[in-house]
Amino acid sequence: MKKIRIGYIEYLNCLPIYYALEEGTVKLEAKLVKGPPTKLNRMFLEGQLDITPISSIEYARNPDKVVILPDISISADGNVESIFLFSKIPVTELEGHTVALTTSSATSVVLLKILFDHYYHVKVNYVDRKPDLPTMLKNTAAALLIGDDAILAREKYKELAGQPLIVTDLGEVWKKFTGMKMVYALWVIRQGFVDDNPGETAEIAGIFRKAKEIGLNSLDLLAGKAAEHYNLPKELFDHYYETIRYDFGEEEQTALLTYYDYAYKSGLIPERVKLRIWGENIG
Repeated sequence: MKKIRIGYIEYLNCLPIYYALEEGTVKLEAKLVKGPPTKLNRMFLEGQLDITPISSIEYARNPDKVVILPDISISADGNVESIFLFSKIPVTELEGHTVALTTSSATSVVLLKILFDHYYHVKVNYVDRKPDLPTMLKNTAAALLIGDDAILAREKYKELAGQPLIVTDLGEVWKKFTGMKMVYALWVIRQGFVDDNPGETAEIAGIFRKAKEIGLNSLDLLAGKAAEHYNLPKELFDHYYETIRYDFGEEEQTALLTYYDYAYKSGLIPERVKLRIWGENIG
């Protein structure tokens, strides 16, 4: 198999998938390209990557260009513990206020807008900001952070300028709203790569399944590494890895299509989409 280019989101929630690849436990000739979700989304869609975890919403915006790898996602059933809206006032009182959105995310930004439209029924203004909570909350009433940025901000900032912060987990709110899981990211492969390399695509799908299995059997080790890296209690990361899910079965697929339906109703995607999954309805 020729060396392929694989995106690697630099968040703790991706580590269980990439651990075996980085350690060489599972062999795959690949160049790992690290970056935040929005950067990898762009690189992938510009043809600079062959495979990447992609923000769920970006699949809906480019369904003809990509194929979903089977049995793998970043999901949660309720609390996700890494996608937080930090607000100075209750969310229901944000009408007319400005909310700062992290530039690191796409799926979570759309999720927040869906919840404002269809759950809270609150109209707000949005501005994009780099993921730094104190800066984001200057002249705004609330700020959205995701991934490691969100985890660390919740631990560090119980208040700002003497004002307590309200922390809202968007996964928890989505569960209250729909009763469903939420799928935040998918692993996808370029349609062109699939067309040219069907045999290699099947092999890659198997490799990622094996890597996921090894990673999920190594969560205690990975939580320890995270705790050492961030100098925070290991229990924090044990809980985080107990929360995140990596499957992409029927429940996750139904939940994702529900998310897309609300995104369409809010005018955030141009049309409803179907899931094109390698080995299920593709390949």
